[in-house]
Amino acid sequence: MTFKVDAIVIGAGVVGLACARNLAVSGIKTIVLESELTFGQGTSSRNSEVVHAGIYYPEQSLKARLCVDGRVALYEYCDQRHIPYQKIGKWIVANSQKELEELEKIRLKAQANGCSAVHYLSEKEIYSKEPHLNCVAALCSPETGIIDSHSLIMALVADFENAGGQIVFNTPAHIVKILNGKFSLSIGGREPIDIEATYLINSAGLQAVPLLSNFEGFPKECIPQYCYAKGSYFSLVGKSPFSRLIYPMPAAAGLGIHFTLDLNGAGKFGPDVEWIMGENYALDPARKILFYEAIKSYWPSVTLERLQPAYAGIRPKLGTKENIHQDFLIQTEKDHHISGLVNLLGIESPGLTSCLAIADYVVKKLYV
Repeated sequence: MTFKVDAIVIGAGVVGLACARNLAVSGIKTIVLESELTFGQGTSSRNSEVVHAGIYYPEQSLKARLCVDGRVALYEYCDQRHIPYQKIGKWIVANSQKELEELEKIRLKAQANGCSAVHYLSEKEIYSKEPHLNCVAALCSPETGIIDSHSLIMALVADFENAGGQIVFNTPAHIVKILNGKFSLSIGGREPIDIEATYLINSAGLQAVPLLSNFEGFPKECIPQYCYAKGSYFSLVGKSPFSRLIYPMPAAAGLGIHFTLDLNGAGKFGPDVEWIMGENYALDPARKILFYEAIKSYWPSVTLERLQPAYAGIRPKLGTKENIHQDFLIQTEKDHHISGLVNLLGIESPGLTSCLAIADYVVKKLYV
């Protein structure tokens, strides 16, 4: 039996759902295939829930463009759909002359990316607003915020299903056949069903690159190297010392062990970077010492007793841990010469912030 649709989206994370929503509301009959038992179980639910401004990314990179556009679109969508968020702002702090120089580079990069609201704070402002903070300078990003990612995912699901879309859970995509301008996937157990579509969006998150090996006829030279960066989080026990997000200087493969708040006012620290071979979300409590040493550089009063193991997430990185590709990779027909196929690869931070802009980008690329 063959079930025909216009489009298949693989992966019901926030980016896959945003793409599926755009397709469905455009009148394209769309189905989402998700390997887990429900939506948003991977990277989408194991992150800092931060709405990024678009500060750090190379000028004209996909991350820079889609984060800035996505942030504006996301705040508007949250207002329209009554999704909880708070634009509480972020401070990036420096504690040495070398870090001061790096902080200025970040400011210039932010300006180039269109984040004109980013500005330095005076010493008086710093210590009057955050008396527990230790730093020699701070860069303020007032457009950075926090969001209820679960409510965002639920809104995208509702929009998608109200437009006639369907999500099929517990359905991994094993083999994808590319025949005569169509994509064919066989799903199910004893009585499998073939699903055929004209468009295919690979938004499988951690599995997006490995899945390409199962695409019959996909050029091997278009399958990039990839690696996984695990990030642990420790929650803060007791009252928060800060009223906004506090970020140290970014590290090689992340933004440093930073402090964030959730919408209930609870604080947490993370993520760090731990290179792993496969999916493993177990949090090692011994990493508390590493966290403690990093945090006390900007919060000297931190104690080990106030750090409680919380959860871990995994970021899909492209390249190798020694040579990380710093941008999203969105493969379209011009890259792999297969009409109707879009691969969303290396969609890590700021993927949550960028989800609506990524969806707009993908749908436009399908018609080019």
